[in-house]
Amino acid sequence: MSAPLEQFLNYLSVEKGLSLNTLEAYRRDIRKFKHFLDKSGRSLTEFQRSDVTDFLSHLRDAGNQSATLARNIAALRGFCRFMLLEGIFQEDPVENVSTPRGWKRVPRIVGIDEVSSLLNQPEGKKLSLRDRAMLEMIYSSGLRASEVIHIKMGDINFEAGFITIIGKGSKERVVPMNETALDTVKKYISESRPQLLRKRTSPFLFLAKGGKPMTRQRLWQLIKKYSNELSIRVSPHTLRHCFASHLLEGGADLRALQKMLGHTDISTTQIYTKVTPERLIKVHKKHHPRG
Repeated sequence: MSAPLEQFLNYLSVEKGLSLNTLEAYRRDIRKFKHFLDKSGRSLTEFQRSDVTDFLSHLRDAGNQSATLARNIAALRGFCRFMLLEGIFQEDPVENVSTPRGWKRVPRIVGIDEVSSLLNQPEGKKLSLRDRAMLEMIYSSGLRASEVIHIKMGDINFEAGFITIIGKGSKERVVPMNETALDTVKKYISESRPQLLRKRTSPFLFLAKGGKPMTRQRLWQLIKKYSNELSIRVSPHTLRHCFASHLLEGGADLRALQKMLGHTDISTTQIYTKVTPERLIKVHKKHHPRG
């Protein structure tokens, strides 16, 4: 890793207190820009505004969406501010580079029947109960992958039926869990988790072999495996999208959904109100007097 990037990430960690996931995102995006600069013989300490705009054009030509371009610009803005603070830059090469707005895409979801099939897919193996408990919890409470793997034993209130989550920005929120998810997690704790611990101790709810905490990469691999077996394309975030969309379809309040998802701005939650033409036709037929 180059010295400027290493110093910047250390600054974000120590002085800004950003999470490991956020730091990794910054590292990935700025490394991508560094590799682009290497081709023209420039470095992270001597690039210009034209390099930034050329980089964005390169990303756009490669088929990246507006959201990806905006994320890369945000990473470079933060990096350049740091370089200005350190006195390495005398002017900001990202200044006046506009963020592409674009259209917000409707989140990709799958139907209720397909989700049910996915939740029932883990069976017959030693770790199937753990995998099913994770899937049930994501869909039941709309959790992010990073939130699921950091759940601790004391975070679940089985009597009241809710879970306390530490989300983005270390913000705490309380999310309900349905009875099916609660029962599956209880069964996992009593039957499978002790076998994974093997007389060790761990505060984390979901464990990998050897009693180690589950990783986000492993969670993604498992969901990909089970969805491939059903010939559907699902990720942890797809289940989160399904949680939100299926709740709205059932009549849930948008403000309540915002709280459950942990969105700071309700405009982020409103993306789930966008519906496909097929959904509009279905609603019209169901509710119109002459449908």
